Amino acid sequence: MKIYSLILFAFLFNPVSWKTNLNEAKVEAVKSNKLILLNFSGSDWCLPCIQLKKTIFESETFNNYAESNLVLVNADFPRQNKHKLDPDQKKLNESAAEKFDPEGKFPYTVLMDADGKILKKWDGLPDISPDQFIDQIKQIANADR
Repeated sequence: MKIYSLILFAFLFNPVSWKTNLNEAKVEAVKSNKLILLNFSGSDWCLPCIQLKKTIFESETFNNYAESNLVLVNADFPRQNKHKLDPDQKKLNESAAEKFDPEGKFPYTVLMDADGKILKKWDGLPDISPDQFIDQIKQIANADR
């Protein structure tokens, strides 16, 4: 019984990982033939960002789909000192924002191919379920292939 509990714990508390470097994500996306989902967030001050993470990005449905189909990237812009980013990470996030979120919207999510071609944008907190969010990605992925 213990082994089943450990497996269940690992499954439930080991969601897909989010990268913090878009360039590394592009390399992985090419190798694995996946799309990139880039999310701009203010993890410690933006309530819609926090809600998006809880309702969609932490859902089992999204994580199951993302594991096989997406390379996830989070460009976070925290404001609290305890969440302060190191200077290199801050530069990476600012560089991604200059190219993909120049208006500084939060949350802002971009689906792109491995070359950085934008396929879809979500401005703000989508008023949809995780399944609907995934369906939107699937429609684009199928049309792009």
